[in-house]
Amino acid sequence: MATTLTQETGNFVANCLTMANDIMKLHARKTWIDYDEETDVLYMSFRKPQRANNTIEFDEDILLRKDGNEIVGITIMNASTRKSTVEL
Repeated sequence: MATTLTQETGNFVANCLTMANDIMKLHARKTWIDYDEETDVLYMSFRKPQRANNTIEFDEDILLRKDGNEIVGITIMNASTRKSTVEL
């Protein structure tokens, strides 16, 4: 049975492939992503349970969750308006 894909579906798949490629660069075995649209906060966890013993403010809208030297999560506030570049 043939299925006709819409341009919207094609764009969705292309965006997923781009995201998958970027996630593979993280070298994390597993990644959980949660987005709270109401507060515009994106949560990424690289271990469940996250159990961070240290939180570092990377910049005014980014928090790193660490357990020892390992980054176990990141919180990105104002996620929908963030640029993809980071200034160190």
